[in-house]
Amino acid sequence: MAMLTEIATLEEKYIEICKKHGTVPNTSILSAFFEAEDKKSRNQRCIMNILVDRVMYDDFHPILELCNEINASEVEGIDLSVRSSCSLEDQYVLSLIRSVDQKLRLVDVHDCFGTTFWRDVFSQGLSCEVLNVRSLHFRKLNIAGEFAQLHTLILDSNRVTGFGEGCFSAMPNLSFLSMCDTVVSDLWTASAALLKLPSLEVLRFQIWICCSESSTTPLKPQSSTDENMFDESNSPIEADFSGVFEQMDPDLPVEETLSMDDLNAEVFMREKVMKGKMPDQTNDLGDVGLKYISTKASPICSKKHYRIYMINSLPKLKVLDNLAIRKSDRDRATETYSENFEHLPYKRKNKESVVRVLEKRETRSSRWKSQSSYTRSLCAARMGSSAWPLLHSVPSFSRVQDEGRSLSPRQFEYHPLDPSLMVYGTLDGEVVVLNHENGKILRYIPSYGAQSSILGLCWLKTYPSMVIAGSANGSLKLYDIQKASSTLNTTTHTASGSVTFDEFDQLTSVHVNSTDKLFLASGYSKDVALYDIGSGTRLQVFASMHQEHINVVKFSNHSPSIFATSSFDKDVKLWDLRQDPSQPCYTASSTKGNVMVCFSPDDRYLLASAVDNEVRQLLTVDGRLHLNFDIVPTGSSMNYTRSYYMNGNDYIISGSCDESMVRVCCAQTGRRLRDVSLEGNGSEFSMMFVQSLRGDPFREFNMSVLATYTRPSSVSEIVKVNMLAPRDNIEEQSCGLHCYPSNSMGG
Repeated sequence: MAMLTEIATLEEKYIEICKKHGTVPNTSILSAFFEAEDKKSRNQRCIMNILVDRVMYDDFHPILELCNEINASEVEGIDLSVRSSCSLEDQYVLSLIRSVDQKLRLVDVHDCFGTTFWRDVFSQGLSCEVLNVRSLHFRKLNIAGEFAQLHTLILDSNRVTGFGEGCFSAMPNLSFLSMCDTVVSDLWTASAALLKLPSLEVLRFQIWICCSESSTTPLKPQSSTDENMFDESNSPIEADFSGVFEQMDPDLPVEETLSMDDLNAEVFMREKVMKGKMPDQTNDLGDVGLKYISTKASPICSKKHYRIYMINSLPKLKVLDNLAIRKSDRDRATETYSENFEHLPYKRKNKESVVRVLEKRETRSSRWKSQSSYTRSLCAARMGSSAWPLLHSVPSFSRVQDEGRSLSPRQFEYHPLDPSLMVYGTLDGEVVVLNHENGKILRYIPSYGAQSSILGLCWLKTYPSMVIAGSANGSLKLYDIQKASSTLNTTTHTASGSVTFDEFDQLTSVHVNSTDKLFLASGYSKDVALYDIGSGTRLQVFASMHQEHINVVKFSNHSPSIFATSSFDKDVKLWDLRQDPSQPCYTASSTKGNVMVCFSPDDRYLLASAVDNEVRQLLTVDGRLHLNFDIVPTGSSMNYTRSYYMNGNDYIISGSCDESMVRVCCAQTGRRLRDVSLEGNGSEFSMMFVQSLRGDPFREFNMSVLATYTRPSSVSEIVKVNMLAPRDNIEEQSCGLHCYPSNSMGG
């Protein structure tokens, strides 16, 4: 066995190497030798700490040669730290890291590197035991490389919002993961990524601290074993992390006391909880919840039943957010999860492969009592295969331009009979019919006169080439798309094929009845107008139907005289044209202004959406509350919420203009099936929000979302979502991460 080079000899070699290169030895390297020698004299592990940010270009080659010598020395481990801006280019730092790969122990990195650096690290992996990365400005994390020795990963204070499908796929020994103060918000994709970590026992998205009268600082770590960690007699105290961190740099900021700013932030958070503007996480902590407050919390922690969801989804987890998980916690999590979440659609309890479902169908299994039962099982199998739905924008929205001006959609509707067709109206008043499957524009109708946003669109079902469009300026027109232009350079539209109706000032909504004979219009007024489609005339104006403006009016799907109105006076009303228009059939009230209402496809229910996620399902027959979907509010009075049905009457989808999330809930039980997070267009400073949405009437668990960006220069776009198709992750795997990329009314 070859003799290992002693530290003193290694230092002498380094000095000689520096002389050979004509450079002065780096003082931080000499200090590292001194500290390593000191640890050796005290019978401690001989660890060298190399401060890469103190390495200049003249130091690089001597240190690189030194690193090659270290692999055959008595140095037991190398800690590499980059805590501020680094003068070395990315490839030089990577060379240093790879040169000590055999003895690499800890990597503590501040993000001052480019995409190429992180692509290499995350796709190729490292042999270190501890990795601490701060200030990453990347939206999606996909650490897919091999990290076989890694047991501790700290990703606190990063701008990461979520995970790629390949993330954490090669970390067999990771037992501690901390992601406090990140932007992660999705329970479903987060838990799916974390399930790939077979050894994960400690997870943090926030830090719970004791808020007793005698202490405002975090509890000291207390010893706990596997046995007492699940003892019901123990309170969920902070777990002992000493074993995890015993070999780490003592300067690494793992456990910090609260500053006054932190404490003030926590007081503010507690006040918001008391005012009902945030979910009270202490409800999921049981009898000790009021003894703790949260600090450095990621947005995922504000999700209702976050702790319950994580405990139920990660059966091997022992500590969550510094609090040990007791057996009683797991029992409670199982019960609460089943009450509030659907693990798989249509109440399927166990995951089943798509192949297995198809095999059962071919063998005519007795389980399939109907085509519907088979379809539902196939949906459950496909959704269970991946937590990442397929999202993509209809290509024409971002690429088709007319005279240098992008088409920016403001409202859209699926065609009622043709699965491939969709119509959308633009912010400039144009009407566009396209094949949304291939993005090809089929018909284009330019705007008339002053440009005004299209806020109302409705197809006729018995005349499938006809569509009614209503603009914010009150314009109402019936178009025959067969007579419209198929090119984008048309500046005028002939009168043939179109019918103009009397204007309805400040229009926000139009809807056609089930026989295609009548339609209604509403807007920024208390009135509703009734029009006859055949004659092109306005028949009547129903005055003062509400105390405030009527944002949306909807006919029922099967009764041509029944319609519903939703108003910002907090009321939803059902009306019958055969009765006195001054008296509604009934009135149902919300606690906030109603943004919209719609009938379920079978007309059994009304789905009412009020400001800031107040979504309720009413019985159409008498307006009684059937379900409250109990979506957590944001506290914003401008968070306009819209909800529609999906998969017929089975599910509802709900989104709000201040949020980038679409919630999918069972329409029979109210339980949450999934949250679907929208993704930006690649800009670091833009976020995507839900303007409107529709369930695809022809495809199970498919929808489209009209999304807007925070940047004024960005055009809105329609994002198609397929919850049954796993996301194409080729790009994610090749890159390893992704950079970051008008609230007017109407449905």
